[in-house]
Amino acid sequence: MLPRSWLGLPMPSHRLKRRDFITLLGGATAWPIAGRAQQSAGIRRVGVLLNLSENDVEAQRLIKAFRDGLAQLGWADGRNLRIDYRWAGGAVDRIRTFAKELVEVSPDIMVGYATPSVAALQQETRSIPIVFLSVTDPVGQGLVASLAHPGGNITGFAVFELSLGTKWMGALKQIAPSLKRVTTIFNPKTAPYYSLYLDAIEKAASSFGVEPIVVEVHDDADIERAISTLSREPDSGLIAMPDSFNMVHRRTIIALVERYRLPAMYYFPFFARDGGLISYGPDEADMFRQAAGYVDRILKGAKASDLPVQQPTKYELVINLKTAKALGLTVPEPFLQTADEVIE
Repeated sequence: MLPRSWLGLPMPSHRLKRRDFITLLGGATAWPIAGRAQQSAGIRRVGVLLNLSENDVEAQRLIKAFRDGLAQLGWADGRNLRIDYRWAGGAVDRIRTFAKELVEVSPDIMVGYATPSVAALQQETRSIPIVFLSVTDPVGQGLVASLAHPGGNITGFAVFELSLGTKWMGALKQIAPSLKRVTTIFNPKTAPYYSLYLDAIEKAASSFGVEPIVVEVHDDADIERAISTLSREPDSGLIAMPDSFNMVHRRTIIALVERYRLPAMYYFPFFARDGGLISYGPDEADMFRQAAGYVDRILKGAKASDLPVQQPTKYELVINLKTAKALGLTVPEPFLQTADEVIE
């Protein structure tokens, strides 16, 4: 049994939490034609670029957290703030187009979710302040000079932690101790930082006596080929790398993993809530709420270059016990007790 301290997982605030079903009404606000008159009346403008789909309930949950955070700071969308959303839905070509569109409307500040969105915004402007979310290695990606002193016009919330690969592999082995090989899937266009995670995963795999396999995926057909090929070998498992492409295509991934009866580890907690076996990663809704604080400070005169890049403060371990039982897996009770959320 791998001890809690070795995995480095935070202690949960409670033993068991039932699944919450969240229904959101959201999307971009419909704006009146008199937009310029509103701006002249003191309304500030925020452009938001997300490499997600507008009709995704989880994406709307993140935006709700952002809007709630702004509301707590006195910013009301439609009263003293106008938010322009662009939803790229995992398509890199749309990201570039939407980044250009947002810059052309000259917002006071822009918010970008995931590395491709922020990189596209950076290419379009070096003057409009940008707050990023869920970016891996912003220094290595050339987005900021350093975490403590970003410089330039960009700051935000990074997500990379070197030990994540070890934690994913360790947690997966806890639930499926017979694993002999694990395939990691990602789209290099939407996860240009993939080598950082792969290095950590491969080192962890070696320590556990597991063969690491790497497969690039670009569409649903690639995903199906990767997972069906993996299923031909016994004692195989899957890791879906942190990647907006995987997020957008999560229903395909989860359905195929279920069809081929494979244990799988995910980064985003909603993968487990949507039927995946297990997930471990930062609470992104919390980051969106915190991002509202940076937007507030910049709108009130702070410079992005002076605001340090933040790291996640909350991580969630979610175990889907129903999926484990369907796969014939028994989750060790001590490990189950470490979960922040257990879905039955």
